Amino acid sequence: MAQRELLAPPAGCRAPPVDSVVERMVSFRSIWPATDGVAVFNRVYLAVTEEIDRRIAAGDFPDRRAAATLDVLFARRYLTAVDAAAAGERPPACWRPLFQYRRHPGIHPVQFALAGINAHIGHDLALAVVDTCRVLDCEPADLEGEFDRVGDILTLLEERIREDLMPGPDLLEIADPLTHLLGAWSLDRARDGAWSAARLLWGVRTLPELADEFTERLDTGVGLVGRCLLTPWS
Repeated sequence: MAQRELLAPPAGCRAPPVDSVVERMVSFRSIWPATDGVAVFNRVYLAVTEEIDRRIAAGDFPDRRAAATLDVLFARRYLTAVDAAAAGERPPACWRPLFQYRRHPGIHPVQFALAGINAHIGHDLALAVVDTCRVLDCEPADLEGEFDRVGDILTLLEERIREDLMPGPDLLEIADPLTHLLGAWSLDRARDGAWSAARLLWGVRTLPELADEFTERLDTGVGLVGRCLLTPWS
């Protein structure tokens, strides 16, 4: 994938309907087996998207239009990676480990879920903020409230993921190294990094070579973390 393609918004991302991305994620449940690593992440992310949509409808966000736009453009980054992999193309480096190891029998479901969250938060979220600013003709600071509320929902769901997908007490001794590995990754730090990256990318948007270089480095670095999260344990 060319560097400029990483920074550019996904094709057709202007004012996309929320229902369209939810419907696509729902459709994956009939295509991928439940044990597929991408399917594990998809179940988690579908729950996130549906929860965000419920809260937007309930008026929990200060700017419903901005929240919906960020929500959908964020999701479209993931869907674009899925489409690239399905077409035999190379998705962004941050997503490659998940697609490469999606059927590995020695990787636990919680690893697949967190590897997907790592790719989506560590890389896609920053770019989605920039996408949203371009669509709405605003600054990142105008989206800070929506960004923080989305992050709060993700944090709650991350806790549920760890509780639901970690190996049970009978596997605790075997899972000790896994617990150590997953404990080293923090969604809060990933969120903070995504916000800083979004502000930096917006600040250098008139310097495309620098923006492309930073985006490529961000993509590569997040992909490296994803490979570590997907270390096989059995």
